[in-house]
Amino acid sequence: MSEIKGMVVAITGASSGIGEATALLLADRGAKVVLGARGTERLAALADRIAGAAGDATYASTDVKRRQDLAALVALARERYGKLDVLINNAGVMPISPFDDLRVEDWDEMIDVNIKGVLYGIAAALPVFRSQGFGHFINIASTAGFKTVPNQSVYSATKFAVRAISEGLRQEAGDRLRVTIISPGFVATNFADRVTNQSVRAQLEASRDALAMPPAAIARAIVFAIEQPSDVDVGEIVIRSTAQK
Repeated sequence: MSEIKGMVVAITGASSGIGEATALLLADRGAKVVLGARGTERLAALADRIAGAAGDATYASTDVKRRQDLAALVALARERYGKLDVLINNAGVMPISPFDDLRVEDWDEMIDVNIKGVLYGIAAALPVFRSQGFGHFINIASTAGFKTVPNQSVYSATKFAVRAISEGLRQEAGDRLRVTIISPGFVATNFADRVTNQSVRAQLEASRDALAMPPAAIARAIVFAIEQPSDVDVGEIVIRSTAQK
């Protein structure tokens, strides 16, 4: 708790799933959390929940496809709390489908959110981290970033990209900044809701119901990386349920 108390942590995709669970756990450990997601109603409810438990949270509507929204989220952290210790690039989408469905708009969405959203977060926070002399990027990838399977090629490609971007950033970061990749397996979230191919959606939901971990499991991994001493950089955590191959 001593390593996290008083830290300022911004989280994208904070209104549900991994982002919500992480915000709750960090706030419970004494961090000040800056919540970003597209819908403000759920963000407001989450901020109220954190405040009701004697935590400290603020929020802003954040669409990671818009570079200015990431810049505004980082600016909010600095204006409200005077610094930014950690940026968690968590927002992601997974509208997977067979190539034959030609869901080009979904391909674009995955590239824009899963890759460009991470890059926009880096662009917003890196100058701040450099000027402060400290900072920690935590980028959420996936076990799909290690191998792909039918119907998931574009999604997997975006997560391969997140891992490559993060490793390159780590090598450039120097000895004052930290970069961590979190690569979860199946997590019990609503990731299948936007899958339009009914057969693929049914397969995903069946796998999720059989294999998925609670979001809190990923939140604990994120907190583990954050709470290490400032000269210790946890490069990557791969976390999956024991039932997932």
